[in-house]
Amino acid sequence: MTQSGRSNNQAFSAAVPAGFDAQAIPIYEVCASQLSVPADRLHPTSLKSRLQNPPAWQPEITDENRHVIAADIIARRQAAGKVTQAAVLIPLLMKEEGVSVLLTQRTNHLHDHAGQISFPGGRMDPQDISPHDTALRESEEEIGLNRECVEIIGNLPQYLTVSGYSVTPVVALVQPPAEYALDSFEVADVFDVPLQFLMNPANHQVRVWESDLGSRRFYSMPYQNRFIWGATAGMLRNLYHLLKV
Repeated sequence: MTQSGRSNNQAFSAAVPAGFDAQAIPIYEVCASQLSVPADRLHPTSLKSRLQNPPAWQPEITDENRHVIAADIIARRQAAGKVTQAAVLIPLLMKEEGVSVLLTQRTNHLHDHAGQISFPGGRMDPQDISPHDTALRESEEEIGLNRECVEIIGNLPQYLTVSGYSVTPVVALVQPPAEYALDSFEVADVFDVPLQFLMNPANHQVRVWESDLGSRRFYSMPYQNRFIWGATAGMLRNLYHLLKV
């Protein structure tokens, strides 16, 4: 994908200063008191059933997208052509030891969100038929993920950002490839995190950034030496809410 096509973690882009260090922001709360997703819901067959036949559930509205969620604001932005449609792939790797979530780390030289962790994805191109097509195309371009290894099982609700992106998270079961072909300009690394770790709210941190614009809350999910935060963590929180009910 092109550098301008990136949509992940765009939620803070209109407000945070250059060089913003999310990991340095103090932890306000850890969500340890919330229910963890039962282990039997993290198997591929259970995940597929839940995504394709979802129960009634409520997506979480965070400070990242709270003030752009109102229908009238979205309608005005769409009418003015200020909403950019985008999609990301949430790849659920089916490994012998259990399901993991595939993530990418952006290269450090990029102008926007250098070094941050994201899902493969970006803005919809005119030739893309659907968000699924966008997510598959971008995953091929960024990490060489062959779409023949991907089984799309559903979508999460659109994730709206203050920078004008409407992102469709596309959830898929993926057969892990032998190797990945990374776009060296944009992707520094690819790695995976056990789904069980990410669906345990004891690993979900709320951080509060105080600035001249007021307080901003965002989620983070540190894993080993990786710091997952912002829109990526926000989408994972919505996957958690869907699976826990």
